Amino acid sequence: MGERVTISPVTRLNGFWRIDVQIENGVVRDAWSSGIFFRGFELILEGREPRDAIYLTERICGICSSAHGMASSRALEDACGVEAPRNGVLMRSLIFAADMLQNHIRHFYLLAVPDFVEGPDMPPFLPRYNVDFRLSKNATERIMANYLESLKLTREFLEMQANLGGKAPHTHGILAGGAPVAPDADKIRYSLSVVDRARRFIMEKYIPDVYAIGEAYPDYYKIGRGHGNFLAYDQFPQAQPDGGPVHKGGVMIDGRVEGLDLETITEHVKFSWFSPEDGPRKPGVGSTHPDVRKVEAYSWVKAPRYNGRAVETGPLAAQWIARGYRRGISVMDRHVARALMTKEVAELMREWLLSLEPGKPVFESYDIPAEAEGVGTVDAFRGGLGHWVRIEGQRIARYQIVTPSAWNCSPRDDSGQRGAVEEALAGTPVENPRAPVEVGRVIRSFDPCLACAAHVIRDDGSSEDIRVS
Repeated sequence: MGERVTISPVTRLNGFWRIDVQIENGVVRDAWSSGIFFRGFELILEGREPRDAIYLTERICGICSSAHGMASSRALEDACGVEAPRNGVLMRSLIFAADMLQNHIRHFYLLAVPDFVEGPDMPPFLPRYNVDFRLSKNATERIMANYLESLKLTREFLEMQANLGGKAPHTHGILAGGAPVAPDADKIRYSLSVVDRARRFIMEKYIPDVYAIGEAYPDYYKIGRGHGNFLAYDQFPQAQPDGGPVHKGGVMIDGRVEGLDLETITEHVKFSWFSPEDGPRKPGVGSTHPDVRKVEAYSWVKAPRYNGRAVETGPLAAQWIARGYRRGISVMDRHVARALMTKEVAELMREWLLSLEPGKPVFESYDIPAEAEGVGTVDAFRGGLGHWVRIEGQRIARYQIVTPSAWNCSPRDDSGQRGAVEEALAGTPVENPRAPVEVGRVIRSFDPCLACAAHVIRDDGSSEDIRVS
């Protein structure tokens, strides 16, 4: 029969998450991923002035707020038919990229490293599972020193984001139509100094540390494969000199890479606490109606699917689709792909800073139409993020958000197909069910952010109707 092990809430991630695994003969045979809080931002947005969506959706998460700002801005630009000037595109790409680098560096050192490296006997490294630490004393001390240095660097990136965009998190510097603040020599010089320090840290410490852990844990190049299907949206849309993305988005299904068709994306709610249950819906006509009485449901996260298939999204997906890093699909491959993406983005940031033109426009004004629809997608820190907006009477009539962690951490869909993390856990060896460190290594390799999934809870467990107006 085996044993069912519950980990709730999962620590060292952003947001609140529950994982259940069925372990038989030392191997995970099945898994269930549950977002345990409700997110109601789509309901909050209905009836609002469309420009509010950028600032409100940034509040979905304090960790990846600029990603929602980017997707929301692009959805509104699509609906209103406006195009940002190149200076504005570069300014908001830099704000977004600064947030991305601090996210990736923080994910590795603060959230993932404690799964592999034995930290000092003090919080936040305690409590922990004291099992399977394989690095030498010298390697452990070196990585822990880099852990502390990474904190300073992530703070500098947030300061850079505030310098370019007014504040961090929840920047004011990303708008439909461009950016509100023009670049000047001081901002460019200051940002270059931060980026150059980051480039050295990434090359001399971050990437070597990832490979050092990979050498000590070679079995994790084979653990956590999942479905093997990937999705990535355009990376840094409009940022290249020709107005195109850094990398074109796409999907990889059954090993074949092809272009994206957003019309094939649907959201399933059979195993989510949402109604109705009349089958999967496209995000553009989707709804967000909580239904806490559904017996089969086990998550507040919907189950997005591409042409009916569960897909993984994130840096490893982007690398495979862009024909970059393709060593494999596993826990360690996700860490390597994220580190290599960080290096690439740091190099791009330097190019963009040197391409800014002080004195040139950063914003294109526009009017809100009486009726319109728009879609905004970006390849965010954790993968593909999409916002769908419907405008009626110059107000938001419908808004739907499909996050990267919904793709990765979804429950089963209408056909019973497991989500990406659930599938990646299947087959994972677990030495001791009382200390399932192996499960933590698999799920954190996805850099989950369940803050995107839910936001309301009462500490006494009772329920209450809340109306936001």
